[in-house]
Amino acid sequence: MSAAASRFLASLRPEQRSQAQLRLDDRERTNWHFVPRSRKGLLFKSMSPEQRQLAERLVATGLSRRGHDTALTIIGLETVLAETDGPMRDPELYYLTIFGDPGARQPWGWRFEGHHLSLNFTSPVTAVPAVTPSFFGSNPNERRQEGAVVQRVLAPEEDLARELVKSLDAGQRKVALLSSRAPADILNGPGRTLTSPEGIGYAQLGELQQALLVRLIKVYLDRYRADVAAEEWGRIERAGLATIRFAWSGGLEPRQGHYYRIQGRSFVLEYDNTQNDANHVHTVWRDAERDFGVDLLREHYLESHRDAGK
Repeated sequence: MSAAASRFLASLRPEQRSQAQLRLDDRERTNWHFVPRSRKGLLFKSMSPEQRQLAERLVATGLSRRGHDTALTIIGLETVLAETDGPMRDPELYYLTIFGDPGARQPWGWRFEGHHLSLNFTSPVTAVPAVTPSFFGSNPNERRQEGAVVQRVLAPEEDLARELVKSLDAGQRKVALLSSRAPADILNGPGRTLTSPEGIGYAQLGELQQALLVRLIKVYLDRYRADVAAEEWGRIERAGLATIRFAWSGGLEPRQGHYYRIQGRSFVLEYDNTQNDANHVHTVWRDAERDFGVDLLREHYLESHRDAGK
């Protein structure tokens, strides 16, 4: 990852590099969002073909094959939206920003962001990178041609959750269902303090239901490369599966507005599908301890101070 970032930076002209590279402690690093707006960083549209290829290679170093394919599909949907929404929808309106120096033996990070996609990596010197906040969205999530479904971008995120909620008996549903109406959007977006856990606890689920919940959690984790997914699942297990809660709001059938949230001791996974006749999905993964690598950076600086005192 650091080598890919260094190669990308080396390909830039001085004026491009001043746009693409900021300090790790720049306030822009935490200024994440998923709407189509201008951002600090280098715009794909302004890159040469070689630079764009190097940028794409960096993005690929952080994701699994499925996660990378999903990200590319989300970007490609901007072409579909441009037919109705105009030039503000453009698959080239995505920004890459490097925070810090990937070639130094110091923590650094990067962000790849645009409409419906926000990837935020914080890379310490030795540990696996932190990857939250993480946002994947899709509009339209389902595309049809001549009445047949030809594409469903975030299908497992929807299908596994619906299978889980529909498997609940009456008593379990009473605990899990927060409202018959889904909120208009995710509640744990940019600048928001994380919600409190609500819904049915892991221990209140049957064995098959617990397995479904684990599969659903791993759909989000497995967007990222294998060592990241394994590290994050390990953190969830160490915190205790019994701390996890699953909550649902809205309808239970496809194309009915619906929402769910999975929340543990520090992490939250959230899904909302209410816009465009429930065909416009927003998903976010956040972590109170690890967003922007807060815990990893704290440990790095403590270790540095210990070494300096020897």
